[in-house]
Amino acid sequence: TQHSVKELMASGIFPDIIVTRSDEPIHEGIKDKIALFCNVKKDCVIENKTVNVLYEAPMMLHQEKLDEIVCRELAIECKEPELCEWTTMLSRIEKASKQVKIALVGKYIQLHDAYLSVMEALKHASWANDSQLTIDWVDSETVTQESVKALLGDADGILVPGGFGDRGIEGKILAAQYARENKVPYLGICLGMQIAVIEYARHILGYADAHSSEFAPDSSHPVIALMPDQMGNIPKGGTMRLGSYPCSIKENTVLKSAYDQESITERHRHRYEFNNDYREILTEAGLVIGGTSPDGSLVEAVELTVHPFYVGVQYHPEFKSRPNRPHPLFKQFIAASLGRKS
Repeated sequence: TQHSVKELMASGIFPDIIVTRSDEPIHEGIKDKIALFCNVKKDCVIENKTVNVLYEAPMMLHQEKLDEIVCRELAIECKEPELCEWTTMLSRIEKASKQVKIALVGKYIQLHDAYLSVMEALKHASWANDSQLTIDWVDSETVTQESVKALLGDADGILVPGGFGDRGIEGKILAAQYARENKVPYLGICLGMQIAVIEYARHILGYADAHSSEFAPDSSHPVIALMPDQMGNIPKGGTMRLGSYPCSIKENTVLKSAYDQESITERHRHRYEFNNDYREILTEAGLVIGGTSPDGSLVEAVELTVHPFYVGVQYHPEFKSRPNRPHPLFKQFIAASLGRKS
């Protein structure tokens, strides 16, 4: 700490407050030493120790009076914050008594932070369902006909997140098939929705080579294809459907049950879409179009009615989840997963 502050001062930066990091509480003698040698007031040495749940950190910093000290140093009024909702949330996390295991089938699982938003959204939804979450990280490249049951058999729910590239695609398709056939709650996000459509076309319609034109340009059944307005755009940079777009929800669907709204707005990041050339035959075969763009031209969500929870969405609901406001789709997915467990 002293060396870091020395380097800051050498650059002309003189800190008013120092926030320490430690795994264990620091005693008063350490705070005295830091204050003395770093030329700050003693109460401006703030302890920030490791906590069990990330969301405990703001409360700990509040207990250290960081908010009051910042306001004091800036000579502004410090109002008492309204923390009832946050403390209630922390109490709910601490008292969660159930256990739920979700298999996350992806190809970047060695770096869990690649799926950080999905991971946090699952936690938010689990806590809202009075449960503690365990994520079983499954490398999609290891999922084969021989291994799928061993890898996914004890999962309460299966989630296939977004991604790009063809590596591990067949493993994800097997995961979607396993979830559908064994009535395991399934949530497919972005690519995960496309995977669900490909799997359904292959095993329900019998289109053995059904695929996405992203991965198999020569497929005779490209049930997922490039969006019409992307045709001819060879470079990928800046050509995606990116940002927040509205979605109209169909009545009497799982999607409507989760959101309880007729129209929602969600964030997108993709170039390929559900191919409308296959829309009629897929819906006749039992695939439900749960959500579309307002004009009906783009499929935003698919689901199955003869299943506890089998939903794929083209957008990224994880980006709108908050610890005190879990995303309704994740919340219902976890509820269904707990239902299977019980």
